[in-house]
Formats: sequence, structure tokens, C-alpha cells
Amino acid sequence: MENTEIIKVQHLAKNFGSFQAVKDVSFTVNKGDVFGFLGPNGAGKSTTIRCMLSLIKPDNGQIQLFEKDLKNHRNEILSKVGSIIEKPDFYRYLSAEKNLAIFARISGKDVSKREIAEMLDFVGLNGRNRDKVGGFSHGMKQRLGIAQTLLHQPDLIVLDEPTTGLDPQGIVEIRNLILRLKSEQNKTVILSSHQLSEIELISNRMVIINKGQSIIEGDVKELLNAQEMVVQLEVNDMEKTLNVLNVRFGSASFKQINERIIEVNIEKQLVPSLNQTLVQEGVEVHAMEPKRKLEDFFMKIIQS
Repeated sequence: MENTEIIKVQHLAKNFGSFQAVKDVSFTVNKGDVFGFLGPNGAGKSTTIRCMLSLIKPDNGQIQLFEKDLKNHRNEILSKVGSIIEKPDFYRYLSAEKNLAIFARISGKDVSKREIAEMLDFVGLNGRNRDKVGGFSHGMKQRLGIAQTLLHQPDLIVLDEPTTGLDPQGIVEIRNLILRLKSEQNKTVILSSHQLSEIELISNRMVIINKGQSIIEGDVKELLNAQEMVVQLEVNDMEKTLNVLNVRFGSASFKQINERIIEVNIEKQLVPSLNQTLVQEGVEVHAMEPKRKLEDFFMKIIQS
């Protein structure tokens, strides 16, 4: 089945005075994606997201959501989008359910008490409906923010750094919630995050931008598998191991960690051959652990 494009950004550019925040960003998000939006600080991620949500106007390029031009169909498009940009803000001295009811009323949404209760239950705040938000942890407020974005049943959810400042438990809770948005509610999610390990765990596609330009886009697993990988070896004979690498695997680079452990940067398809050759040369390979992570790939792309 052909993928349905939910977002198509082409050659986006945005200046702030003489500063060019976004130079040339293009990417496509398909229906059902959990789409990772990656880049170092100052890369242009937030500016791109704000253009996508019509919070600021781009100077050049085209943005289409749901196969319609954002400039000409703004209200119709944004009615299908829910977003959390920066920290969600609430009335601290009111309960979770009252905060959602007020937000719904201000936004002109017809939302029943039952629907509010269902949203709070979905994000794991059942039993805390009537508790004042001022007593909520940062993670609970983030989940309440996601409940707020779901009130009008949007098709697309945009989350900008949703795990920033969370403890490990809070990160896991947000991760699981994002996965449930896709699996249980059929939402398309754009996730901008510096927690690269989280992107690797939950995103199926991603784009990396740097210095205002999109560098690479594609399926997360395919991008990682297409690259060289780092393998950490624990061996009993480092001298023989170094000889094998130098003589038989000259294209591989390596870094010796200590007298028993070495990290080898090698093409993925050569890993079985490396292991076999070491054993044939009398080296005992006690452990072989792939170390290829999204962080490694990200840094290689950014630095290239």
C-alpha cells in the first residue's frame, strides 16, 4: 500500500534579520509515522516546527499538511493538529480535569466530562483527576499536556523535547505513551528530542538537520544498518588480534581500550568474517558486542 503523506516540507527557509535560522529544509512524514526530528542546538529544529504550526511565517519554501497548502488552508489543517511546544502551562491551583475543561472551553471545543476522564485515563492520570496541578511532578504535567493536545482528536501530534528534565521513570512513561498514541489511537507523531536513544527506540523514520539544512532522511533501522558499525571485542590475545586487523582487515579502524578489549569500526557485512578469522588464528573471542547507536550515527553525520 502506498504511504499517505501527512506532512511535506520543501526547501523551507526562514531569516531573523541577517541571521538565517533555516536555509533549506525538506522532509516528508507519512501517516502512522513516529518521526524523529533531530539536530544539535541551533540547527533550526524549533524554527521549522514553528513554521509548520503557522506560529511564524517562512520566507521561502512550501509546507503541506494533509495534502493541502498550509498558507491557504491554515484553520482547516490546524484543527487536525495537536502540539506541545516548550513546557505546557496550567492553572496550578485547579485540578487536572478543570484545567482540561477550561482549555476546551477557551478553544471552542465541545468536550464532555466523560471524554476528559477518558483522556486522563489514557495518559495514566486516572485517580488524579481532581488533584491540583501544582502538586504534579514534571512528568505528570507533561502527560497532562499530551491529554490536552488530544481533546479535539487530532490526527497529528507534534512534541518538542517532551522528555527534557524528566527522570528515568518519567522518560519511560512518555516513551510508552508515544508508542500508545500510534498503536491505540492511530496518531502520527513528530518527536523533536535531544534524547537520541529515545528516538532510536520509538521512531520508525527520522530527519537530521544541521546549520539550517536537512542532511539525511529515512527509515531509522535502514539508516543505521547501512552504515559502518562499532563492535567491541573482548579477546585473550591482543597482539594476535591487532595483527589480524592490520593484515586481513585493513579498511577497518580500531581503538584499543585495554589489554583485553578493543573497539573496531567495520562494515557490518564483515563482522562474521572478522570473528571467524580471529578464531582461526587462535584468538579466543570472549565477547563481541555491537556498539552502533544512533548517537554514533548522529555525530558522524553532523561532523561530516
